[in-house]
Amino acid sequence: MDPKHDAPTEFIPRVPEPPVRRRGMRWLAVGLVVAVLTVGSGIVVTRQRADAQPASGDTDAVATTPIARRDLSTTRTLPGSLGYGPTRPLAGHLTATVTWLPKAGTTVKRGGQLFRADDRPVVLFYGSLPMYRDIAGSNLVGRDVRVVADNLRALGYPIGRQPSPGERVTPQPPTQSAADGDADDEPTAAAGSPAASHQVRSGEGVLTPALVTAIKRWQTDLGVPATGTIPVGHVEVASGAVRVDSVTGQPGDPAETPLLSVTSVRKVITVGAELTDAASIKRGDRVTVGLPDDREVPARVVSVGRDLVTSDAGIASGPPLLTVTVAVDKPQTIADLDSGEVQVQFTGRTATDVLVAPVEALVALREGGYAVQAPGGLVAVRTGMFADGWVEITGEGLTEGTEVVVPS
Repeated sequence: MDPKHDAPTEFIPRVPEPPVRRRGMRWLAVGLVVAVLTVGSGIVVTRQRADAQPASGDTDAVATTPIARRDLSTTRTLPGSLGYGPTRPLAGHLTATVTWLPKAGTTVKRGGQLFRADDRPVVLFYGSLPMYRDIAGSNLVGRDVRVVADNLRALGYPIGRQPSPGERVTPQPPTQSAADGDADDEPTAAAGSPAASHQVRSGEGVLTPALVTAIKRWQTDLGVPATGTIPVGHVEVASGAVRVDSVTGQPGDPAETPLLSVTSVRKVITVGAELTDAASIKRGDRVTVGLPDDREVPARVVSVGRDLVTSDAGIASGPPLLTVTVAVDKPQTIADLDSGEVQVQFTGRTATDVLVAPVEALVALREGGYAVQAPGGLVAVRTGMFADGWVEITGEGLTEGTEVVVPS
């Protein structure tokens, strides 16, 4: 076929992209890469500049305190009441009629009369053993005789020599007239009743002729018949002077009924302690009493009760309590206070001569335990007793006077 005369095949030429557009796209891509690199390098520079920025020259001041060496004690503070202590009833021990009673508030001391029965004084003696029998009969031996001897001596009556422990005496039973308090002569043993000797023991007294004479002189001064014998009920025994808190009887009552309520004459603090607290409190323990006027005075425990007291007794509500009685060292410090609520601090466990720091100086460690911030850095410590805001510590290089950081 003649190429000139044959029908030509349709040819669609490819139009190339304009050179300017291709060049623009290249520059756009390059521009994007440069922009990204520029931004990235800007971020890096910014971080480097932030990291390289020097710290401010102004630092927060810290407070420090020196480690001290001292005794450390745990304390328990319990509420108490100031007064004259618990009351106890007093009744006579003789068959008679009451003819006189003291007024409330009266103080009765050794040798004073508590009341009168059949118009005869019933006298107070000091001691721990009640008069449970007649003091009569030559060479009568016993602790009750010792009470009589000690009190008459204290009242100024000569009692002569008392037999020493280990000596032997021969008691003689009183005659009927002596037992009735009507005879002045020495009682003798009944016929046909040989008396047995008795070895005097520690704490016992003997009714010697000299003691009988002292009894007669005392009875004469009291204005009663000088028989030299003391029938049961004519003497009442207490541990010391008593204060009449209230009068429960009246003249004309039988003497064997409750007549008075008495207390100690010394002001004391009464504390109700739960069993867990009372278990560690002992007689003679040193305590500190906080008074209503904010004074603190030293005191000591004089007794710890054995009987549980409930809220019905008026000491406190709640669990049963034991009554702890506390006396201040100097009674004149509370002379102007008749009653009031006080706070009593009881000392518990004590650590002597130990290194201590304020509790807030402790720094808790991530791995456990504690440290303190000392001049050379953190120092791990072992803790002991905690008390009153202080903690016992030991650690390498820590000595008395070492400064440690505390929160300001």
